[in-house]
Amino acid sequence: MGEKVVAGSYDLSDRQHYRGKLRQCLTGLARLLEEKRFDRPKNLMGLEIELNLAGPDGMPRMMNAQVLERIASRDFQTELAMFNLEVNIAPHRLDGRVFDRLAEELHTSLAYAHRKAGELDAGIMMIGILPTLDRDDLVSSNLSDVDRYTLLNDQIVAARGEDFVLDIDGVERLVCTSKSIAPEAACTSVQLHLQVTPARFADVWNAAQAVAAVQVAIGANSPFLFGRELWRESRPPLFQQSTDTRPPELQAQGVRPRTWFGERWISSAYDLFEENLRFFPPLLPISDEEDPLAVLDAGGIPRLAELVLHNGTVYRWNRPVYDVADGVPHLRVENRVLPAGPTVTDVVANAAFYYGVVRALAEEARPVWTRLSFESAAANFEAACRHGIDARLEWPRRGRYGGTTAQVEAVHLVRDELLPLAAAGLDAWGVEPADRDYYLGVIEDRCRLRANGATWQTATFHQALEKGLARDAALAATTRRYGELMHLGEPVHTWPVGLPEPVPLG
Repeated sequence: MGEKVVAGSYDLSDRQHYRGKLRQCLTGLARLLEEKRFDRPKNLMGLEIELNLAGPDGMPRMMNAQVLERIASRDFQTELAMFNLEVNIAPHRLDGRVFDRLAEELHTSLAYAHRKAGELDAGIMMIGILPTLDRDDLVSSNLSDVDRYTLLNDQIVAARGEDFVLDIDGVERLVCTSKSIAPEAACTSVQLHLQVTPARFADVWNAAQAVAAVQVAIGANSPFLFGRELWRESRPPLFQQSTDTRPPELQAQGVRPRTWFGERWISSAYDLFEENLRFFPPLLPISDEEDPLAVLDAGGIPRLAELVLHNGTVYRWNRPVYDVADGVPHLRVENRVLPAGPTVTDVVANAAFYYGVVRALAEEARPVWTRLSFESAAANFEAACRHGIDARLEWPRRGRYGGTTAQVEAVHLVRDELLPLAAAGLDAWGVEPADRDYYLGVIEDRCRLRANGATWQTATFHQALEKGLARDAALAATTRRYGELMHLGEPVHTWPVGLPEPVPLG
């Protein structure tokens, strides 16, 4: 959403002017696409990870400003709440030993940040939802002291006009209300960026949508919220409900939520930006002085600031990104499906699988989205969020049954069909076989053992309960143990389930 949003009040004329600027930006985007003004293929990928701050007791620490001051690195930024940070890794070319390089950079950055946070009796926790978060932690007074978050909260609350209702029915059921968007801050994710040409954008976005359910199934890491065991990946329902500007009447009318999977396959990046304008009222009507069409007429490249800002307030799980670097515009697909963690190795393995399988699916002669309905892809996504690595997904059958779909276990789909495709995709990128085999091997082992962050958290929690710990104590102990194993760095499928036995004294 940008760093330079400033709080203020907006009247009707501001919104009308902003809507007009959005239309100009959309026209400008159409002209840029038609005139083929975009960057040449560079095979660039980027990575962002949202992080939690927790104390040695496993409880959230509301001190991101102080920790960022100690870290003193532009790679780390604030996030929505005071217990959140984000780390950004510079773009890399998708070739060679890129994944080992990514892993080394992440290990170095996170170890440094953890050390600096430790000076304030806090630490870095890379997990989808911190299990020890309480409803009292997720209130507006704990939002980061940054104008854009205050303004976003105010505008979403005003658009909704009443309390937000969280109602997630999983292993257990959670029903509560919130007066702000603060519960959204519980969701910490990994964002994978892939720069693509306009001609390739639709194929890559469609492939990413088709495989989103599989990413969630094998990478689920968010089974708890407010002391309840919910879905194996509880971020998507939580994110949708905590940013939902629709009162019940608009939901009943079928008005689209601002956090959504989408409703159709696309043929151009333009389709998504046009949908944003058609379906979603502006939340932040902040207009830029630039006249995008005049800039184009003069031979320049417009920033399309209003279009970019508005796009940042529509929370697609695969989001289109327009950006300008060194005076040249480019498009990216931003994959926002995955939770943070559990370890750097797991994050990089998830990335390797995604970049490999998306390339392979996007280049198939008969693409998966021509054989799988969008409704089935959306249903797959929900099934994966609910059931994680035990999900069953609808997927097109191969061979002489190629015109039909069938239910298949996610782990079998990955091992039998998608891992070979991911390997071929990584080969096409020019990734070294050693990187390919090691990181895809992590995914294969997860599927073989049916083990990921969500399975480890829930199994360890239940074992703690069986040993007589109260729920809150069991969640705190599980969180502390998770932190220990996360920083040791071995991938999650190798983690021993349960809490370590106390060492006898004497």
